[in-house]
Amino acid sequence: MVQITVVGIGYVGLSNAVMLAQHNDVIAYDIDPEKVEMLNNRISPVIDADIEDYLENRPLRLRALSNRAQAYADADFIIVATPTNYDLKTNSFDTSSVERVLEEVRQVNRSATIVIKSTIPVGFTRSVQRELGDECIFFCPEFLREGKALHDNLFPSRIVVGSHSPEAHQFARLLQEAAIKPDIPVLFTGPGEAEAIKLFANTYLAMRVAYFNELDSYAISHGIQTREIIEGISLDPRIGNHYNNPSFGYGGYCLPKDTKQLLANFNDVPQNLIRAIVDANATRKDFITADILSRRPSVVGVYLLAMKSGSDNFRESSIQGIMERIEAQGIPVIIYEPNFPGAHYSGLEVVSDISEFKRRAEVIVANRCSSELDDVKHKIYTRDIYGVD
Repeated sequence: MVQITVVGIGYVGLSNAVMLAQHNDVIAYDIDPEKVEMLNNRISPVIDADIEDYLENRPLRLRALSNRAQAYADADFIIVATPTNYDLKTNSFDTSSVERVLEEVRQVNRSATIVIKSTIPVGFTRSVQRELGDECIFFCPEFLREGKALHDNLFPSRIVVGSHSPEAHQFARLLQEAAIKPDIPVLFTGPGEAEAIKLFANTYLAMRVAYFNELDSYAISHGIQTREIIEGISLDPRIGNHYNNPSFGYGGYCLPKDTKQLLANFNDVPQNLIRAIVDANATRKDFITADILSRRPSVVGVYLLAMKSGSDNFRESSIQGIMERIEAQGIPVIIYEPNFPGAHYSGLEVVSDISEFKRRAEVIVANRCSSELDDVKHKIYTRDIYGVD
């Protein structure tokens, strides 16, 4: 019987914990006692319909702890899923939470295999292996969407493991056993290759978002129909009719920070495209802001902060860049976000009543539209063509 501890009860950690607890004894460890209590009461601390369903209706061998020593002591595998935010001062991911977990684990458990799921810079795994003199650490990137994290674990596009060790093969088998999708492609690589796969994959997705956003900017500027252009070029099977819905920029937790980290990883390697992908996001937000302000609104309303439907995560949502730019021009901005309990967010007023919000806002900026705005369609500013994330 395999004992697994997952460190961090966010989207990545919780989805892995729930999935693996179908067939293994799993401990979810977090320093937040509220999250631990919620999970032990089978309440999900994150918004994810599949996680909520599995917690309520499946016989999972899962418990949550806030005691570090108890969580680590008997584990065969310890999955690290702590945040690695991008630090603009160091121009790199802040990996301090991962490094701290690695040190704490080895104070309690010398034999467990440590699997890093947090996104890290290229070269990080080799660095900590050398520093700690520990080869039983490897990186296994996740390819998940917020709000769909468990689904994407149960039906993964692929499993990438940054090691060729027997433990790496065993861990891949655990993921395959817990998934619903059969015949999952599995790739075993070196640690640097696995780290690069994660960053290059997300940067490619950011590039695709940026491409269709710039197409949309061109169409707006020339008074032609974005949707017709997208439909025409997407009929080319090499391009495809997917991931092509314009937005205010690529956002969410992963794409902005992963593109910046990849750019930093290039260092002295000649490149043009990666820098352009990073810069394109700021250019798009500047363009969208100017287009909104051309309507000369006295009050701008921001409808929902979350980047995606089915998510409660506001981190790096592209709409925040828009509202910050508008507010900097002296235009009052109000926010409607039912998932935020406070009266102010980033210094801006949060309006809890949707009727009041629609009445006060002259222009309503919506990254994704909703039926509750149907009665004020004349006020809406959106680039949402297809109504999908």
